[in-house]
Amino acid sequence: MPAQEPTILAARPLIDPTPDPTRFVLMHTSHAGNVGAAARAIKVMGFGELVLVQPRFADVLVQEETVAMASGAADVLVRARIVPTLAEALDGITWACATAMTPRDFGPPTFAPREHFGTLAAQDHRVAFVFGPERTGMANEDVYRCHACLSIPASPDYGSLNLAQAVQVIAYEWRQALGGFAVEPRTAAPQWADAAAVQGLLEHWRGVLEAIGYLDPAVPKKLMPRLNQLLNRQQVTAEEVHILRGIARTVGKTRQQG
Repeated sequence: MPAQEPTILAARPLIDPTPDPTRFVLMHTSHAGNVGAAARAIKVMGFGELVLVQPRFADVLVQEETVAMASGAADVLVRARIVPTLAEALDGITWACATAMTPRDFGPPTFAPREHFGTLAAQDHRVAFVFGPERTGMANEDVYRCHACLSIPASPDYGSLNLAQAVQVIAYEWRQALGGFAVEPRTAAPQWADAAAVQGLLEHWRGVLEAIGYLDPAVPKKLMPRLNQLLNRQQVTAEEVHILRGIARTVGKTRQQG
């Protein structure tokens, strides 16, 4: 299969996600928007193989709503396949995970994604995540084809997830299990103020506080040491020291003008 583009906005891979051993299978989808949103969800996690089993609309991959909801993941849609059966969708797969509750009579064991993925990621499997129709979820006979069921832990009072939301959660948890992406900092590392800068600020404050009558130099008590501790706790930056000294200068000038 084609190599994947691992780079996403504001992140870089800790591991090389190619070749991609992961397939996302959507069964009998009814809404074009969900297909597009699912494509976007898997792409942002560095995956790219999408297979649809008998979607409601045969042209769903090229519908306007699908492309719009994919929002930049059109390449996933271009490579996506439509197949007539789940058996064909699972061709070449060695471990299939159903996203459904275990049937009441019997079936594969149910796990939370994070619980199962920790073990699964260490094994050499070609993995498929299978999602059922939006309204009904997976049928029992389709669940029986899978090795495990995944249940996303949710509030017992309201555990309903949109299809694309469920795809995003599974894709995220699987990517984390495989190694994840590093978060790129959006701002420069802070330049912490050194001890001399902090003491210079405190001396500046001392003069202003005495000038406005807030600090009595004859009875200073522990005001300045407490301010020193406050600054230490906050770990002020060099820029913040400049700001605070600027405020002190303005206070001093205002008093002189008054």
